[in-house]
Amino acid sequence: MKPIQVGLMGLGTVGGGVFEVLKRNQAEIKRRAGRGIELAMVSRRRVDEARALVGDSIQVVADAREIIRNPAIDIVVELIGGTTIARELVLESIAAGKHVVTANKALLAVHGTEIFAAARERGVMVAFEAAVAGGIPIIKALREGLTANHIEWIAGIINGTTNFILSEMRSKGLDFDAVLKDAQRLGYAEADPTFDIEGIDAAHKLTIMSAIAFGIPVQFDKAYVEGITRLQGADIRYAEQLGYRIKLLGITKRRADAGGPAGAEGIELRVHPTLVPGKRLIANVEGAMNAVVVHGDAVGSTLHYGKGAGAEPTASAVIADLVDITRLHTADPDHRVPHLAFQPESLHDTRILPMAEVVTAFYLRLQVADQTGVLARITAILAECDISIDALLQRESGEGEAQTDVIILTHDTVEGRMNQAIAQMQALPTVLAPIVRIRKEELS
Repeated sequence: MKPIQVGLMGLGTVGGGVFEVLKRNQAEIKRRAGRGIELAMVSRRRVDEARALVGDSIQVVADAREIIRNPAIDIVVELIGGTTIARELVLESIAAGKHVVTANKALLAVHGTEIFAAARERGVMVAFEAAVAGGIPIIKALREGLTANHIEWIAGIINGTTNFILSEMRSKGLDFDAVLKDAQRLGYAEADPTFDIEGIDAAHKLTIMSAIAFGIPVQFDKAYVEGITRLQGADIRYAEQLGYRIKLLGITKRRADAGGPAGAEGIELRVHPTLVPGKRLIANVEGAMNAVVVHGDAVGSTLHYGKGAGAEPTASAVIADLVDITRLHTADPDHRVPHLAFQPESLHDTRILPMAEVVTAFYLRLQVADQTGVLARITAILAECDISIDALLQRESGEGEAQTDVIILTHDTVEGRMNQAIAQMQALPTVLAPIVRIRKEELS
């Protein structure tokens, strides 16, 4: 059979990886796909640099739209990134009847509903395994491998930069700013690391996984997002003393009854630093690695672990999508695996819960005056807000003899109650600094 013709938009780190892996493993890929997969066109603004990498056998163009206009191209791979020109090119590719493979999590998290609807209307596929967790095949696991399950929750370390920073803070006892500079020097963090350290990148990925797990539209604008920039070394040390580690987790849960305010049924969609018991496997995922725990009613908890970024791990996912599309190229569009695992007419409009209605446990650190009665007043406020204490530590703060750190772990409570309690405790004259609050998940 004539090889499938692929046009590649963007020849950066991942694009270069796709070219190298396709070239190196060409025979194996053909054997698995049942048909050759041939990279026929590449677009990059710096044409000479691209041609130096791919050689003369592949057509190199500066304008990505030349790939779309070429009737010989069967599949377009979008590796440009962003949500503006990439959106235009993907929609134009779909309109031209071409299948699309993308690693662009921001594009799908923000515009996925529009893109998937256009693809269904035109009868083409949009594949995006590389958009979440790099080389870990988590999208295929959710869409296909776990399809018999009622997914209950997902919790994932889905940003390698932040996991590297938190691992270094814990192992070396350093503060955030020092580790970030080291991460930038080593190439784990971008010159502008905002998307990573503020949790935005993780929230894009979590939004996609949540849509697949629960059969809802992608709704990035409703995600709660909190990064790691305010984490302090003291909290990482105290967490360790209590048997926990702090990880930036993306968490999405289906809640039939959140146990709080009336009408609290819905989907949790949140990214934030989280205390995780040190005995959990995910708590021991270190460095720039990714890991995702999926809990289904039939299978229980499954852990998916591997490299979340990099040229060849991400290229592995891109090429897996190319193989899938090649296998299904002539299949009846109505019998393909739906983009978000559920048939479009079966998607639910289940609401995303606001954080005030989310139920979780908490770690609190209060810097207080070392006076009689301070602890009694703090615990009284928590009791008045119907918040139960699980554990409590009192340690010298290092800020002076007249001050002490009070560390509290709570049982599960509605976040709105905790907000009220923190406001009341913060107003006490004996509380000397902003209260540190980190959510805690047992993941059991």
